Amino acid sequence: MTGYAAATEELVTVSGTYSCQWDLRSVNGRGLDLRFRLPDWLDGLEAATRRTLSDRLNRGNVTLSLRLSRAESQGAQRLNPDGLAAAVEMVMAAERAAEERGLGLAPMTAADLLALKGVVETAPESTDTADLLARLLESAAGLLEAFDASRAAEGAALARIIAGQIDTIARLTGLAREAAALRRLDQVETLKSALARLTDLSSGADPSRLEQELALIAVKTDVTEELDRLEAHVAAARRLMDTEGAVGRKLDFLMQEFNREANTLCSKAQSAELTRIGLDLKTVIDQMREQVQNLE
Repeated sequence: MTGYAAATEELVTVSGTYSCQWDLRSVNGRGLDLRFRLPDWLDGLEAATRRTLSDRLNRGNVTLSLRLSRAESQGAQRLNPDGLAAAVEMVMAAERAAEERGLGLAPMTAADLLALKGVVETAPESTDTADLLARLLESAAGLLEAFDASRAAEGAALARIIAGQIDTIARLTGLAREAAALRRLDQVETLKSALARLTDLSSGADPSRLEQELALIAVKTDVTEELDRLEAHVAAARRLMDTEGAVGRKLDFLMQEFNREANTLCSKAQSAELTRIGLDLKTVIDQMREQVQNLE
């Protein structure tokens, strides 16, 4: 089942401020194929999100992407006592040297002193990613909710389409049963005429033997079992559509059974009307099978 969700969020953590851009999408697939495009330096994120997605999803080619960038920061500044002492000593030495040569220097302010290299230093920022990982997993939970909502909306639309297709299969099966009943009457008359012709042409033919052969032909063209199974499959499909949870794989298997019965019906038809209905059945079944591939 297809689905899409995206989110952009700013996360403030002990290790800094980060901008994260999530992208989660899925397209149809017979099984579950998970792909990740995540920062490789963030240990544990892929394993955690893989577990979550595996618990929630059963089918589809799913891709989870994250673009993570750290906001520019100078970090916390602090006074370096050693650097300050060294700077004061250098200033005092410079003033003494200037005085010995009769030069006067402008008074130095505190700001001038703080601007000297080594007096003020930037405190190193934390490199701990545990807090960042926890915040990202919280952010991913909201993304998954939006993703589930997207898939649920599509699933509801697909359910309506498939329910209509099941109804069409049920209607065509009923028409096929009516056509088979009419064909049976014609078939009886045709077989009787054939039997009469064969008896006239073959004076030595055993009438009972001919009747057995013609009865065998009638049995081989009987479609009652195929129609009964089609009706049973319709009932099974409706039960699955009313079931909570993932039903895509079960419906996918059921579509194979639908198609098998429709093929057999066409091969036994021996009637223009029954053949037409059988072909209509195959068309609807193929359309339904395509939709079922999209179901979870």
